[in-house]
Amino acid sequence: MTERTRPQDRNRLDQPQEARVRFRRPAIFSEGAFGSASEGFARFMGTPTFLIWMTIFVVVWLAWNTFMPEAAQFDPRSLNYTLLTLILSLQASYAAPLLLLAQNRQDDRDRVALEQDRARDERNLADTEFLTREVAALRIALRDMATRDYLRSELRDLLEELEERGLVAEATDDGDPEAARPKKAKKKRAAPPPPADAGA
Repeated sequence: MTERTRPQDRNRLDQPQEARVRFRRPAIFSEGAFGSASEGFARFMGTPTFLIWMTIFVVVWLAWNTFMPEAAQFDPRSLNYTLLTLILSLQASYAAPLLLLAQNRQDDRDRVALEQDRARDERNLADTEFLTREVAALRIALRDMATRDYLRSELRDLLEELEERGLVAEATDDGDPEAARPKKAKKKRAAPPPPADAGA
C-alpha cells in the first residue's frame, strides 16, 4: 500500500507531484485574438458600409413599428421604441471599449514604430558623422600630400642648383640625352720635358 505524499514533502525534488487539473482559456479569449477581433470590429464601424446598414436597420425598425398594425408591432411607438433604444444603448456601451482597445493597440504599434524610427535615425546620424570625419581626414591627408606642381618646382630648383655647381650640363635644343649627361672634366696631360741638347 503506497502512502500519499505528505504536505511537507510536496516541495521536495525527489517526490513526484500530483497531477493538477488546470483550466485553459480557449484561443478565442487570448489577448491577441481578442485584440484582433476588436480592431476588425472598430475598422468595420468606421466604414460607409456599416453606416448604410445601420441607417437601413433603424429606418426599417421605425417604419415597421409606426405604420404596421398594432398587433404586428413588437416595439410600439406608444412606448417610445424602448427596445430600439435598448439595442442602440447596448451597442454604444460595447462599441466604446472596443474602440478604445483598438486605439490602445494602435498606439502601442505606433510607439514601437516610433522607437524603431528613432533608432534608425540615430544609426543614420552616426553613419553620417563617421563619413564626415572620414572625408575630413582624407581632405587633410590630401592637403598634406605633395602635388605634381610642387614636385616639379622642387625638381626644377634642384636641377638649377646642380647646374650652378657644374655637376649637370644643360640639355641641348635637339633633346639629345647624351648631350645632357654630366661632362667629366678632362685631365690635362703634363708637357713632355724638352730634349737634351745632343752637343751638350
